[in-house]
Amino acid sequence: MMFAPPSALIAEDEPLLAAALQQELAHAWPTLQIAATVGDGISAVQQALSLLPDLLFFDIRMPGQSGLDAAVELADAWPADRPFPALVFVTAYDQYAVQAFEAQAVDYLLKPVQAARLQKTVQKLQLALMNKAQPAINLEATMEQLRHLLAAPGIASPPAAAAPSSTAPLTLIQASSGSQIHMVPVADVLYFEAADKYVRVLTAAREYLIRTPLKELTGQLDTQVFWQIHRSTLVRASAITTVTRDEAGKLHLELAGRAEKLPVSRLYAHLFKAM
Repeated sequence: MMFAPPSALIAEDEPLLAAALQQELAHAWPTLQIAATVGDGISAVQQALSLLPDLLFFDIRMPGQSGLDAAVELADAWPADRPFPALVFVTAYDQYAVQAFEAQAVDYLLKPVQAARLQKTVQKLQLALMNKAQPAINLEATMEQLRHLLAAPGIASPPAAAAPSSTAPLTLIQASSGSQIHMVPVADVLYFEAADKYVRVLTAAREYLIRTPLKELTGQLDTQVFWQIHRSTLVRASAITTVTRDEAGKLHLELAGRAEKLPVSRLYAHLFKAM
C-alpha cells in the first residue's frame, strides 16, 4: 500500500526567512512536501483549508492576522473528520512566547532557524504523524493548547497593550449611531461583535459602533460578565437564554432581547460542555 509523503504549509511574511526555512527543511526532511508558502495569516487559513496539509509552520507575528489568530480560525473551520495538522510556531526570541509554548508542549522555532534545533523539531513531528490520535481527540487537544496560548502574556498581543490588572471594568462607552455620539451604559449591552474596522455594540433596542479593537475592549470588561464565544464576539452571559447544536455539531446561542442566533466557535464550545 502506497502512502503519500507528508505535506506542510509555511506562513512567514519575510520571504528570505521563508526561503531559508524551506531550504533547511529540505535537508532535515527530504520527503516532506511544501504544499505552499504564504506571507500572511489570512492567506494561511485559506490555503490550509484548501490543501489540508499535515504540518503548519506559522510565524507568530504577521501582518493582518497573527499566526496564533490564524491557527485559532483554522481550528474552528477544520473538517471534523480530519486530524488537525501538527503546529509549529516560528518566532523571534521572546521570553513570554517561549515559556508559553513550552508550557503547552507546542513546538516552536526561533529565528533565524538553526539546523540542529530544526532536526529536533522534525523528529518530534515525524513521531506525531506516526501516532496520530482520533480526529476529534486531536482537535480538542489543539483547542486546549490554543486557549492557553491566547491567555498567555505577550503572544496574543504585546504586553504593553494589556490593561493593568488594577483597572476597574468599563461601565460607560462612547459610541456612535449615525452622526451622533451616545453614552451607552455597559449594563445595557447584550453583546459586542467585531466588524471590519469597527466593533458593533448591541443592546436590546439599538446598535452602535465603536473603533476600539475587540481585543483591547476585552481587557476592559469583566470576564465573568462578558464571555467570549467567538474570536469576533463577546456576549453577556446572563442574557443567554438557549444554546442549540445543529446537525453539523456547531453551537448557536440566543440572547434575551435579540432575535439573531450567534455562532459559538469550537475554541469556546467548552463553556457549554454540559450539552
